[in-house]
Parts: sequence; structure tokens; C-alpha cells
Amino acid sequence: MEFYDCNCFVGLPANGIMRPVRTADELLAQMDRSGVSRALVWHVAQRDYSAPAGNRLLADAIAGHADRLAGCWAILPTQTPELPGPDALFEQMAKANVRALRAFPRLHRYLLRSECVGSLLEQAVARRVPLMLSVNAACTWDDVYNILAEFPELTAIICNVGCWGPDRLFRPLFERYPNVCMEISEYILDYGIEDAVKAYGAKRLLYGSDFPAADHGGMMLALKHAEISDADKEAIAGGNLERMMKDVRL
Repeated sequence: MEFYDCNCFVGLPANGIMRPVRTADELLAQMDRSGVSRALVWHVAQRDYSAPAGNRLLADAIAGHADRLAGCWAILPTQTPELPGPDALFEQMAKANVRALRAFPRLHRYLLRSECVGSLLEQAVARRVPLMLSVNAACTWDDVYNILAEFPELTAIICNVGCWGPDRLFRPLFERYPNVCMEISEYILDYGIEDAVKAYGAKRLLYGSDFPAADHGGMMLALKHAEISDADKEAIAGGNLERMMKDVRL
């Protein structure tokens, strides 16, 4: 089974964690230790310091590692000239091996709405670029519901859903929006994986770890021992994200 982690980061967080990984080399060493082949990565400076500076740091960090690491860039409202316009941004993403976007509206003081990021997300939809939406601090479930109502064809990966019964929150989205997936780093629910696969198919779940805030191995173990088919395990472990990355058009 090949594991392709859709949710890990590099850099030194402002709030501190036990064992951060400062560089891509350190991340790759830990991935090798845990048996993770590839990862979709963001840089903590995108969240804690500056989206533009963090995006540059992320591009520098993953340069030379295109075989194993792809990047996520943070977005901001297009009305403020902090980031390039959508056309230039996607062009730069292609050159930097950046394959996804990430939003931190609550921390970066903007609204995740079409008035603010509409022109960017219109292109993200057309280009099938995933938007990562972390609901532990970066945004709320209301943010997720509202932006999907405005962009129902958006490819969205809901992250860090918490362990306290997220099914009532993500299942209505799975039912309504065909391109919404969830990574399982915090989906700690007895038979949760099995029941979600039974209800919606394995294609809606992605392996993610939130490393280094959490370990790679926790959800690897849960997935390996889930009572689902080997084909479904392989899809969640890496096949779904691999397909999603191949669909991106930059």
C-alpha cells in the first residue's frame, strides 16, 4: 500500500509543537521512517506570518523534490495586491510544483466568499485545483458550507475535522457536492471509515496525517485495519489523491 499524505507542513510554528520539521529534508526523513511515499505540503509561515512570504518559502523548500513533494499555496482576497492575479498565480504554481490552495480566512482576517476570492476560485474550479479547508482553526464549518454553496463544483478537501462526531457536518456536503473529500487525520471514530465508505464510497476519503502536529502512523494503522476491501484501502491511502493531482490543469 502506497501512502500519499495530503496534509502535512514544514517550518517552525509560532505556537510551538513538540517536534517540528524545519525543512523538506527533515520531512522526507520522517516520511521514510513512517513509510509515507509522497506528500502534499504547506509551510507554517503561510499561516503564522505572511501568505506571500510563506508561499515563497514553501516553493523554495520543495524545489528539487518534485518526485515526492507537491505544494499548497495560501490564498488572500484578490482586491489587495499581496498576491499575483489569478492568471499569474496559477502560472507561478505550475513552475513551483504547487498543486493545491489553502485558505486561512479566520486567521488572515477576510471572508471566504465570492466577493473576496471569487475570480480566483472560478479558475480553481475550471482548473480542478483543490482548495484545502482546515476546520480546526483556519476556518469554520460555516465557511465551508458557504463557499461550497457559491462554488458547488469546487474540488475541496476538508481537513482537521476533529474527533467529536464530524459525520453530521461532512455527510450533508458529501451528499450535495460531488467534488468534496475529507482527509482522515482526526477522523477517530469506531467504524467511522467503514461506514463512510459504505455510504459514499472510498473515493471521498484521503489519507492525511497533519504531521508534524500529529504522527504519520496513527491513521495509517487505522486504515490498514479498517474492515474494507484492499482496493478501498489503497484508494484512500494514496490512489484518490494521485488521481486528484493528475486532474489539476495549470
